[in-house]
Amino acid sequence: MLQASYPYYLANEACAPNQDLAVYDKYTGEVATRVAMADATAIDAAIAAAEAAAEPMRKMPAYQRQAVLNHCVKRFEERAEELAQALCIEAGKPIKDARGEVTRLIDTFRIAAEEAVRIGGEVVPMDISPRAKGYTGMWKRVPIGPCSFISPFNFPLNLAAHKVAPAIAAGCPFVLKPASLTPIGAIIIGEVLAETDLPKGAFSVLPCHRDGADLFTTDDRLKLLSFTGSPEVGWQLKAKAGKKPVVLELGGNAACVVDEGTDLDDAVARIVFGAYYQSGQSCISVQRILVHESHYDEVRNKLTAAVQALRSGDPKDEQTFIGPMISEKEATRLHNWVLDAIAKGAKLLAGGAREGAMLQATLLENVDPALDVCTQEAFGPVAILSSFSDFDEALKTVNDSAFGLQAGIFTRDIYKIQKAWDELEVGGVVIGDVPSWRVDHMPYGGVKDSGLGREGVRYAIEDMTELRLLVIRNPH
Repeated sequence: MLQASYPYYLANEACAPNQDLAVYDKYTGEVATRVAMADATAIDAAIAAAEAAAEPMRKMPAYQRQAVLNHCVKRFEERAEELAQALCIEAGKPIKDARGEVTRLIDTFRIAAEEAVRIGGEVVPMDISPRAKGYTGMWKRVPIGPCSFISPFNFPLNLAAHKVAPAIAAGCPFVLKPASLTPIGAIIIGEVLAETDLPKGAFSVLPCHRDGADLFTTDDRLKLLSFTGSPEVGWQLKAKAGKKPVVLELGGNAACVVDEGTDLDDAVARIVFGAYYQSGQSCISVQRILVHESHYDEVRNKLTAAVQALRSGDPKDEQTFIGPMISEKEATRLHNWVLDAIAKGAKLLAGGAREGAMLQATLLENVDPALDVCTQEAFGPVAILSSFSDFDEALKTVNDSAFGLQAGIFTRDIYKIQKAWDELEVGGVVIGDVPSWRVDHMPYGGVKDSGLGREGVRYAIEDMTELRLLVIRNPH
C-alpha cells in the first residue's frame, strides 16, 4: 500500500509544503496518494544547492561514492515488494513486470557501484614528431558538474536510476524531475539517498508541473540535461538548453524481422512479449513485424492465437499480462489510430476494443505504411504485421522510419547478421530476439528522432564527465 502522502526532496531533505499532486491508481482511476509539488522557488533553491555541492561531490573519494550506491542496492532489495506494489498502482504496470523493473533498478545501482571505482584515464604518447620530443600526455575524467534529469512515466524506477546512479558514480550533484503521473518510485529513491552521507545539496527530487520546470532546461548553473520522454518534448528542450550538453532518449516504432529458417515458435513467443509487455508502453516495444513470405501464414496464425490468449485486467492480479495504459486519453489516441487503419483497409487479427484506459492487445495486417499507427510511436499494445520476400528490402523497410532506436532480427545467417549491423540506422541490433531486450550495462540509445547520446551506466558516466588533459615537458 502507498502512504497517504509523500514529500519531495530538496537538497537531500524531505519537504512537504503542500499535497498538490494527486497520483491515481491507473486501473481504478481513484486517487491513490498525494505528493508535494515544487514551485519555481524550490527548483531554484535545489539548483543553487547542487551548484554548492559540486566541489564536495568532486572531492568525494570513489570508495565513498561506491558505498552510497551499495547502500541503495541493499535498501532496494529490502524494499523490493514495496517498490513493486507502488509501481503497480502508480503506473498500472502488471505486478510481474513491476517486480522485473525493481530487479533492474537494483542491477543499475549495482553496476554503478562497480563503475564508481574504475573511472580511469590514459597515457597519450606525444612524441609523434621531433617538435614533441620530451613531452608526455595523460588524461583523466572529471565530473561535469550539476546535472538536470527529467524521467518518464513508463519506467519510473529504472529510467530514473539510469540517470541518478551514474551521476553518483561520477561525482555529479543533480536535480531530478520525475513524471507527474508516476513520481512515487523516484521519491522512494530520494528517501533511500537521504539515508546516506552524500554532501548537502547532492540531490533533489522535485515533482513539478511541466510549465514550472523551465529552470531544469534553461538554467546555466546546470551543466548537463538528460531527458527521457517524447521526441516532441525532447527536441524542444534541446533547443532551449543553451550551451549545456544534452542527452535525449526518445521514442521509436521498433521493427522486428523474422527471416526464413527461423525457429518460429521461439520467435512468436519473443515477439508477443516484446510487443505487449507492460501494455506496449516501452520505447523499444515491437511495433512493426516483418515476416518472410515463406513463413508468413504460419507466423500470422501463431501470433494471432497467442495475442488473443493474453490476459487483460487488474495489474495487481498475478495472472494479468495486459494492464491499463497510463491514461484514458492515451488509450483513446491509440484506439483511434487502430480504427483509422481499419477504416482504410487494414485487417484486424486480434483485439481492437477499448474500455477506459484498457486497450486490448491488438494485431493488424495490411496496414497502409503511411498511417500514424505505422509511422508514429504507438506506445501501447498494438503491433503491425507484414511480409517481405527479400532480406535487403526488409532492412530498407526497417530504415524507412523517422526513428532509429533498436531493431530485432531473427536469422541464422551470419552474413545477414553482419549486413543488418552495417546497414540498419539504429542504436542497437539484437539478433535472435526482439528490439525490446535491454540489459542495464549495455550502451543504449538511438539515432534520428530517437535521440542523442547513450545510456547504460558506463556510457552515461562518459556524458557526465569531461576529459582533462595533462602535458608534461621534460627539458632534458
